[in-house]
Amino acid sequence: MKHFLDLEDINNIDTLISEAISLKSNPFSSKKLGENKTIGLLFFNSSLRTRLSTQKAAQNLGMDVMTMNLNSDSWGLEFEDGSVMNAGTAEHIKEAAAVISQYVDIVALRAFPSLTDKIKDEEELVIKSFQKYASVPVVNMESATAHPLQALTDAITITEFKQKKRPKVVLTWAPHPRALPHAVPNSFAKMMQMIDVDFCITHPEGYELNPKITGNAPIVYNQEEALKNANFVYAKNWSSYKDYGQIKCTDESWMLTLDKIKTAKFMHCLPVRRNVVVADEVLDSNQSIVIQQANNRTYAAQAVLKEILKNVAE
Repeated sequence: MKHFLDLEDINNIDTLISEAISLKSNPFSSKKLGENKTIGLLFFNSSLRTRLSTQKAAQNLGMDVMTMNLNSDSWGLEFEDGSVMNAGTAEHIKEAAAVISQYVDIVALRAFPSLTDKIKDEEELVIKSFQKYASVPVVNMESATAHPLQALTDAITITEFKQKKRPKVVLTWAPHPRALPHAVPNSFAKMMQMIDVDFCITHPEGYELNPKITGNAPIVYNQEEALKNANFVYAKNWSSYKDYGQIKCTDESWMLTLDKIKTAKFMHCLPVRRNVVVADEVLDSNQSIVIQQANNRTYAAQAVLKEILKNVAE
């Protein structure tokens, strides 16, 4: 693995999941691999789990970690070619990425979408510019359209908790007061089509995700129908894809309750708004595995970084 920009960079998903689970029981087994290596964690947007888990993963592998909040701690970056930089940006990505590559052995990025320009967001200008101009491997810690580390985490969690060979997994839209990106549901939908599960998506009409990503996954507009016999229920809000970035529905009846999920395990990437997305009774029950899911963020990141470091060593 040279870069980890999206799930397509994974050579063998079953092997990577097994590696991550193995690392949980022996997290320092490859500490020599990252010795005298540095990772730079660059954040254009806020983070809690991604920041701390990726830092811990790198440290488990013996790496040094440097972290920077780019919007507050650095010069404003310009990404457009041929731009006349006489406004708010002071440094071009061509120089910035080249310079950063001299300081670190891996660069990891988080950069959210604008949710105003679909074409621009889908171009993934920030992360692809770093890939183009950096001379070191690049890791996606959530971009405009994808959150592959989260999706790998989700696959690890389902693998650990499943009680049947092919569990039923439901991704359900949930209400939220803000317009949210598509990165998490996009990557979750892609991942569920990479592993052996019975997968479907449920949301109000008008909230269809990018059909190139959802592929052949069944879409059910009746939440109650979709949740029947579910083994895992993953709740997530997202804004409209067709009417890009807009809130088309605020139907509070889509909030998850115990009565809805029955005996299914509840999953969410966090942070989650209690009694908006999901009721207290779900999050506080034994059916909620969101804390265990968050713990797996470390080992998902560690498995990816380990693969990249092995490639660097070769």
